[in-house]
Amino acid sequence: MRAKEVIDLDGAFWISMVFFGVILSFAHGFILLVTRYKRCASDEILVVYGRVDGGGSSRCIHGGGTMVWPLIQDYKILSLTPMTIPIELNNALSKGEVRVNVPCKFTVAISTEPVVLNNATERLLHLDRSQIEEIASEIILGQLRLVISTLTIIQIQSEREVLDEII
Repeated sequence: MRAKEVIDLDGAFWISMVFFGVILSFAHGFILLVTRYKRCASDEILVVYGRVDGGGSSRCIHGGGTMVWPLIQDYKILSLTPMTIPIELNNALSKGEVRVNVPCKFTVAISTEPVVLNNATERLLHLDRSQIEEIASEIILGQLRLVISTLTIIQIQSEREVLDEII
């Protein structure tokens, strides 16, 4: 009778080991799926790059989530929050060759329109906020100089609303 008890205990041991292995496999699979899922808030863009669907360079997800597979993909978050950039345009030459100083503030943000968003991700993804502000400031300063050069000093002083629309 002693040999039969040993056989029953041995069978119970293997059944419990198989059960433990199945539970461990499911837990491992669940943890893998949970750690691969990445999400972003509504004021952010989740940019997945590497091997993406459609053969593009990246895939942008606005305010949602997706699976990111290690070794073949990576991700980065791009903020959509507006940036206020003060611009001091000094000694700009107006149409009548009069030098003017134009202090102003611009508020800029990245659009969620797909074409604009893809351009932004290609050019700005790995830059920090100060670098993005510096690039935007240089672009705005150049455009502002161009606009001021087409206006006379009288237009600049009297038609501020028109200047706001042009800029």
